[in-house]
Amino acid sequence: MAMPPTSAAGKFDHNPSNIDNINLRLILVSGKTKEFQLASNSSALDITQYVFDHWPDEWNDERVNSSSMLKLIYHGRFLHGSVTLGALSLPVGKTAVMHLVTRENLPESSTNDNLKKMKRNTCCRCCPS
Repeated sequence: MAMPPTSAAGKFDHNPSNIDNINLRLILVSGKTKEFQLASNSSALDITQYVFDHWPDEWNDERVNSSSMLKLIYHGRFLHGSVTLGALSLPVGKTAVMHLVTRENLPESSTNDNLKKMKRNTCCRCCPS
C-alpha cells in the first residue's frame, strides 16, 4: 500500500521501493488486518498517529476518538511511544506483525506504584508478599 510522505522529518517515507521500509501488518482484536509500508525510523507513537489519521475504511466500525487510545503490541509487550521499528530489529523487506489495540484510560503502572503496593501488603516490609 503506497502512502504519501508526511512533513514529520521524513519519518513516513512510504515509497514501497525504499529499501529501509518495513512492511507492517497490524491486527485488530477483531482479527481484521491491514498492511502498511513504514520507514524504519517510525516510532510507535508516529505509527499510531498515522494509522489514526489514515484509518482504513474496512476498520470504520472499530474507529476510536483519539490516536492516544491506540497501542501497539509486539511479542506480547506494549511498545513505548518512542520505540522505533529499527530499534526492534525488524526485518527490512519482510512483513512484521503487530497487534493494534485500544486502551481507554488505563494508567500505566510504574515501579514506584508497585513498590508502594508491596509495602502495604506486608506486615514489616521484610519480604514482599
